[in-house]
Amino acid sequence: MTAIAVRGAMRHCAPMISAPPVIETDRLRLREHRLSDKDVHIAMWADPRVTRFIGGEPRAPDVAWGKFLSSAGMWPVLGYGYWVFADKATDRLVGQGGLSYFCRGIAELEGQPEAGWAFDADHWGMGLGTEAMRAVLGWADATLDAAEVRCIIDPGNEASERVAEKLGFRLIGDSDALGHVVAIYSRPRGG
Repeated sequence: MTAIAVRGAMRHCAPMISAPPVIETDRLRLREHRLSDKDVHIAMWADPRVTRFIGGEPRAPDVAWGKFLSSAGMWPVLGYGYWVFADKATDRLVGQGGLSYFCRGIAELEGQPEAGWAFDADHWGMGLGTEAMRAVLGWADATLDAAEVRCIIDPGNEASERVAEKLGFRLIGDSDALGHVVAIYSRPRGG
């Protein structure tokens, strides 16, 4: 990654904070990652239904744990990152997502906050992705100095395509930089 891309990414950061703000929606609590979430997180990412369009293979426990830690670690570095999407009634992790900057080597993502979301398969089809990410994007619109947020979606992931459309994302192109084709979407601020 070039110095220009780093400066571009950092320009969109929120003031440095060590943990995400808690955001509540009708059914969810968007909150920080906790050690007590570890086993549920590892089980979620071992499910081939969850990883079918996110990496293509179930994640080994050590890989899932590393991703868990990196999700929590984005906040103090970038001023944004991923939340745990917890069931509001039980506070149990049902998914996670938010904004990232992964340096994926996709030119269209350089310098842009990247939205991402995933849910335990038992919580699909309930509108939780739209609910959670609407809250995340509302926070981004109010907090970040970013003209847009982008996301990538694997072809065939119709559920995520529907969520992206409801959130105001529009297809802007595709890339094969990850070794397979992904569609690239953009949502303008206030989308």
